[in-house]
Amino acid sequence: MTEPHRHLRPLAALVCLLAIAAVAIAQQDEAPADLAALEEQAMRAAAARVADSVVRIQTVGGLEQVEDVLVGTGPTTGLIVSPDGLIVSSAFNFVQRPSSILVTLSDGSRAPARLVATDHSRMLVLLKVETELSLPVPEPASAEAIRVGQWAIAVGRAYPGEGTNLSAGIVSATRRMFGKVLQTDAKVSPSNYGGPLVDIHGRVLGVLVPMSPQDESVVAGAGWYDSGIGFAVPLEDLQRVLPRLAAGEDLHPGVLGVSLESGDPYVKPPQVAVVWPKSPAIDAGLQVGDRIVGVDNRQVESQMQLRNALGSHYAGESIHLALLRGDQRIETELGLAEEVPAFLHAFLGVLPMRAVGEDQDDGVTVRFVYPESPADKAGIQSGDRITAIDDRPVASLEAALAAMNTHIAGDAFKIQLQREGEQVTLEATAGELPIEIPASLPRARDTEAHPPADQPPADRPAVGVTELKLPEVQKGALVYVPEDYDPAVRHGVAVWLHDAGGLDEEALVRLWQKHCDERDLILLAPRAAEAGGWQPGEAEVCRKLLDLVENTYSIDPRRIVAHGYRTGGAMAYLLAAEDRERIRGVAVVEAPFPRGASRPSAEPVRRLAIYSAAASAGPLAQRIAQTVELLTAAKFPVTVLDLGAQPRYLNDDELDGLVRWIDTLDRF
Repeated sequence: MTEPHRHLRPLAALVCLLAIAAVAIAQQDEAPADLAALEEQAMRAAAARVADSVVRIQTVGGLEQVEDVLVGTGPTTGLIVSPDGLIVSSAFNFVQRPSSILVTLSDGSRAPARLVATDHSRMLVLLKVETELSLPVPEPASAEAIRVGQWAIAVGRAYPGEGTNLSAGIVSATRRMFGKVLQTDAKVSPSNYGGPLVDIHGRVLGVLVPMSPQDESVVAGAGWYDSGIGFAVPLEDLQRVLPRLAAGEDLHPGVLGVSLESGDPYVKPPQVAVVWPKSPAIDAGLQVGDRIVGVDNRQVESQMQLRNALGSHYAGESIHLALLRGDQRIETELGLAEEVPAFLHAFLGVLPMRAVGEDQDDGVTVRFVYPESPADKAGIQSGDRITAIDDRPVASLEAALAAMNTHIAGDAFKIQLQREGEQVTLEATAGELPIEIPASLPRARDTEAHPPADQPPADRPAVGVTELKLPEVQKGALVYVPEDYDPAVRHGVAVWLHDAGGLDEEALVRLWQKHCDERDLILLAPRAAEAGGWQPGEAEVCRKLLDLVENTYSIDPRRIVAHGYRTGGAMAYLLAAEDRERIRGVAVVEAPFPRGASRPSAEPVRRLAIYSAAASAGPLAQRIAQTVELLTAAKFPVTVLDLGAQPRYLNDDELDGLVRWIDTLDRF
């Protein structure tokens, strides 16, 4: 080889390397496109495999509004589950109780359908079409094979034509909503409620439904559509109860009939605080203080684990419970109920004297006796110190409330108390919580309300008019704290929620200052982000501002109230519904319950009282009256104030009555 040819060898090698690199780069550029095409092909194939089992459903007639939610009558989706014409769909699609139902099959043929039964726990309905055809049934995915992160395709048939509508995502969680559903980030909307969620092979993972952890109504969770939070009832779970539904049996969630001690449900053990009257729990002999440690041989360590263990069970089903009562382990069988009577708190008729400094632990001293109450009729007097109820020691207000929760109105029981050094035993018959506000009460600064406090410390937190800020929000809140605030004295909190347009802060402080000073009350006035009024998501901002107040000041957990005027009143209801652990009173002026919000239920441990003031001839008078009727039927104590003919806020005398109402929320 000549010398020039030797010099060409490196150049040729370089050319070859560049050519190889170019091919590799081209292959890398094509790979993503090929992968995307394969994914699309697989998803279309999966949808095609299930498409013949997906039907279009149209309804005619029925209600336009359910639970203050406007419901549409547009087409939606269903899934065939038996060859002889059984079809499952979301109960949301039938909440308006339509007069007729029409099903369009995949081949375009139509047939009338009838509603056979409803699953009120998983929010499903079963329909039946009469047909001589053998209808195609999809293949279910095995529940054991479902994994978080796998492909999930939401399929619907809500639009004209023969095609299906699709939305792709992944399975983002399993056994959500207390063990009832899968969760997906595929976009799910009313058009594909009732349709299948399928895997990449076209096997049905579940049936798409709306759900919410805060509410169990049939319209709960519908506001989350297309949000990336969707739910599907596993098809295997549905198949287990399909024979019962096909027989025309409506299914309901199973109720045990206990209330658990307050606390974080994810870490708090399931210790029984109240056994509801006329419940499966009381029939099975459960007692206050029992700790539930197992359900159907499944270990239970937290309240949330208990809810998950019970969530998949229906009324009428039997469960096996394991309990710890002291050192004794108890095993028992019981049948779950469809419902238990609404809890009506028993009432003795006293206000307690509030402790200063450390919690009172030697009984409950009576501050005030309600006139004509069971306590008054039994002879209890201001200054008496209650030490036991039915021989059950009462060392604190919490113990007294727990003791009263074991009784219902009409029960007779004994009261042991100390009076001027003498032990006295009296008989009383429980009444119901009053809705009237006492005409007068000892002021919080009187010794009848709590013992005199020492001089406030110099290093106490800010008092007077001050500001609270959250890093993530711009406007924060105004706070008024009495100038003589003493950390040794627990204060109530009034969360004041303004109407659209904001608030006159100077006028607000002038209106509330003397009442806060006299009643050991802190005023917290959050500001809405927009002048147009409150948005539902701002309830979380209000909760965080309340967190700051609780972390800064000494707060009485029995006197935390959400109070609002007009649109602020709607936010007060919403805040109470979302923060049942803390809010003990809702006081609204010219405000009905907000449309679409989850309604609270009366609970033994998380007490809630309602105050509603409104004009009799105002534009919202009818809706406000309906709210009062609904909450009264749910056994909440509802105090009503008629403001006359024209809507307005409270005058000073009426505000004094409201503050006295707040001052009575620790009654028992």
